[in-house]
Amino acid sequence: MRILSGIQPTNTPTLGNYLGAMKNFVKLQNDFSDADIIVFVADLHSITVPRDRQELKKNIRSLAALYIATGLDPARTHIFIQSEVPCHSELAFILECNSYIGEMERMIQFKEKSAKQGQTVTTGLLTYPCLMASDILLYDANYVPVGEDQKQHVELTRDIAIRFNNKYGDTFVVPEPYIMKGGARIMSLQDPLHKMSKSDPNPKGYITLLDDINEAKNKIKRAVTDSYGSVKYDKENQPAVSNLMEIYSKLKNISYDEIEKKYQGLGYQEFKEDLAEIVGNELKNIQEKYHAIISSNELDKILDDGRDYAYRLARRKIEKVHHKIGLGRK
Repeated sequence: MRILSGIQPTNTPTLGNYLGAMKNFVKLQNDFSDADIIVFVADLHSITVPRDRQELKKNIRSLAALYIATGLDPARTHIFIQSEVPCHSELAFILECNSYIGEMERMIQFKEKSAKQGQTVTTGLLTYPCLMASDILLYDANYVPVGEDQKQHVELTRDIAIRFNNKYGDTFVVPEPYIMKGGARIMSLQDPLHKMSKSDPNPKGYITLLDDINEAKNKIKRAVTDSYGSVKYDKENQPAVSNLMEIYSKLKNISYDEIEKKYQGLGYQEFKEDLAEIVGNELKNIQEKYHAIISSNELDKILDDGRDYAYRLARRKIEKVHHKIGLGRK
């Protein structure tokens, strides 16, 4: 069994990214100890919109280091940079020739971004689902971990794979979406009705994994709360404190009921001070590991090994695809 996932290096991951996805990858690694797990930095996907060249280069390496720092074990998970395996782009074009414009235009992400960008929307943004399908089909991935909002991409990949197999014969494994269970949806610390994001105009609303520790702790202490005054999980009536309890629960691996009992009769101050320390300690552990590996030869070796492993698999698949559709001399 093979499990595959890719992550875009657009920004430093937030605490929300960590609790919503990154910790789940580590859980997958531990739960499926016999699976072949592949995780790649999806740098090609990140250029569908303009990016600063130097910032992108920095983010690619930084994201790889952060995934290792947050628990991915290179001895059990293959980690590589997408653009270092050219087969991704090669298969993407072949899949574009077996896909339809209507399918691309129906993708939610294209609809949303093209509505904002208008005439400046790129062709790459339109066709990037074929690149995503290429990422998956190159490696005969059985499962692709996604949230509910990304399930559409895996469904399109399945459609493309089935269409190709029907036309040219058995070529691709048809993947299944693996809906991530237990991932937290962390909201802004200043507006609990909106998801935590580095694009938040209020920098007090989010915490990144590389934030200054004291600054991160202060953001927790200054997070908005509710008028009820009690530490109780109630997303409808107390969304702000419920959001903080979500963070607490995921970092300490305890239930909301346990948190409520611990702070029964106490105000928000004690709760937020404790949570600030919990968040600070988590960031401290991650950052210590991150700084130890980010400039090391070890990181390059991990990425080189991951690239070489991925290339061997991808090259075999490309050669099979070429044979199926009649490309090349042989």
